[in-house]
Parts: sequence; C-alpha cells; structure tokens
Amino acid sequence: MINVSDETEKQTHEAEIPLLLDPSLLRSARRIYRTFCILHSKQNRRPFGIAIHRNTHRGQLIFNNHPILLPGECFVAVQQLETEQRY
Repeated sequence: MINVSDETEKQTHEAEIPLLLDPSLLRSARRIYRTFCILHSKQNRRPFGIAIHRNTHRGQLIFNNHPILLPGECFVAVQQLETEQRY
C-alpha cells in the first residue's frame, strides 16, 4: 500500500529536477562544477547545483536546496552534472 503523501513527495522531488535541453549549457555547468571539485577537493560541503545564465553561460554554485534564480537563469542539479551522458 502506497501512502498518498509518499506519492506526492516523489512527484514533487522528480519535478524539482527539470531536464536541461541545451547541451552547451550543460557543458558549461559541468566545467564550472569540475573546477569547483578540483579547487575544493577537501571541502565536505557539496553544492545542490548551479544557477547558470542561458545567454552568457556564467554560473554560480548553489548550496541552498531552494535556489532563487534571476531572470534568464536556469538551475542545473548536481545529479544532472555527475551523470555521464555521451551522445
């Protein structure tokens, strides 16, 4: 038996991680994340994702699980950055 709140929570969690369709944005976000990992390899704190601007491809690491995005920005979750999707 599935509890209604469990089902709703699962749908909410899945909706929080949208698919990023632009491969160039994903590459830029991965580059930013990789640089963070190299420079801060001893840090235990892990970001939730990156807020990246669609036109300039400049990004900011987000350590809060409820990011506030500026106009023109989109959020790329760490799960999306760590998966290797080679086409």
